[in-house]
Order: sequence, then C-alpha cells, then structure tokens
Amino acid sequence: MAPDRTIARRQIEGSKKDKTRLTFVFAANADGSHKMEPLIIGHAQRSRAFNRKSGEQLGFYYRSNAKAWMTELIFREWLQKMDQQMQDANRKVLLLLDNAPSHVVRDLPLTNVQVFLFPANTTSKIQPMDAGIIAAFKRRYRRFQLQDAIDRDEQQKTDIYKVDQLIAMKWAKAAWNDISNKTIANCFKHTGLFERETQKNEVGSEEQDIENELKDAINQLPISRPMSVHELINLEEEQQVAHEEISDEDLIKLSSSQD
Repeated sequence: MAPDRTIARRQIEGSKKDKTRLTFVFAANADGSHKMEPLIIGHAQRSRAFNRKSGEQLGFYYRSNAKAWMTELIFREWLQKMDQQMQDANRKVLLLLDNAPSHVVRDLPLTNVQVFLFPANTTSKIQPMDAGIIAAFKRRYRRFQLQDAIDRDEQQKTDIYKVDQLIAMKWAKAAWNDISNKTIANCFKHTGLFERETQKNEVGSEEQDIENELKDAINQLPISRPMSVHELINLEEEQQVAHEEISDEDLIKLSSSQD
C-alpha cells in the first residue's frame, strides 16, 4: 500500500487495490534470546511468485487456505510443532496467547508447552506482541517496502508499490529476524507481567532511528498527502483480526485447501 492518504498520483490513480493477504504468526521468549520461525499463512498453496515450488522449498514455514486465516487446524499443528521443538531442546515454556476463536488447545498431548489464554478484552494491555513487538516488525517491513519504492521510482518504473508475495515474505522474515533481543525484552517489561513498569512505554532509540528513516523515505516518494509513520504502521485493514468463527462447511473448505 502506498504511504499516501489519497494514493500516490503518478501511477496509482485508477488502479484496483491488491487484495492479497498474508497472516503472520510470531512467538518469542521474554528476554528476546529465542524467536520462533514465523508461520506465514497465504491464500494459495503455491503462489505464482513461488515458481511452482512449495513454501518449504523456498525456506518458509508456510500454510494456506482460501482466506489466509489462522484456523484451528493450522494453530494446532503450529502448537504441536512448538511442543516438539521444546522437547528436543529439553525446555518447558509458558505460552501467552490472546483468546482467539482459532486458539483451541483441548485434547492436544502437550508435554513441554503450557498455554495461558488472556481474558477477553485484555490483549492490547498485557500481550507483549501488542506492546510493541508487532510495531517493531512493521517498521522494519515498511523500511524494505519504501526503499524498494524509491528504487523503482528512480528507475522510472510504474506501480512502484507493487510487490509479489514471495518478496513480501522475504521482507517479513528479514524484518522479524532484525528485531533485537533488547526491543523484545523491553516490550515484555512494559506489560508489567513480570515486573512493575513505572515509565511510559515509549519508542526506544533503536525504534526511533527506524521511524526517522521511514520519515525520510516518505519524503523521497511522489506523494500528494503523505501518511505519518504512525498511520503507516497502524493501517486499519491490518488491525482486523485474522481469526474467525467459521461454520462446519467453511472448515471443510478451508482444511481441503491447506497444505
């Protein structure tokens, strides 16, 4: 999406909005020393951008269904995979999750992962991912996007914000890997789950530097009404929860389209 409230005039006017959606699943421990490989959920089992390869062949933990949702089936597979990894590492962990419809743990034979579901309407206050980790990811992802748009604009290409699914996945994986241990630890600290936090949760110097880079990048682009960095990393359509209650009929359709 262009960082413009009216969409950049030059090559975007009149074009249809890209409906491609990806859902990302992130997990990390409280001191940031271990980040799980991100799970990516897309619409197609093998996107055109994959050049007939699978997500796994391209180096991603990738699943798909018609709506790119997190479903109960995908969640349970992801959770069992985490439990197996913790068994292999001889570790026992407490997994903090929001109380989403797809987060169904019943009957799973977990040995090394204990799941705690936050009460309804508390996620934005005490979920570490919502306390700044996801925002840190989005800053880094947008940095890739804007630099690519600048490069395409300098080459006088049209549709400078268009990017295929594989490139978007590569940016996302790199953005996640770039988040520092310190940033993650600070976000956990700000929730007050483990110790009382007396200071306001402000953007750290590392994150502020990236925000400054984003501001500079926006200023280099052909934009009529530029978004603020805050608007860019908090797009309304990205705030929509990708977990939904679905009927038995929809569940059958979704499961048949998964890997």
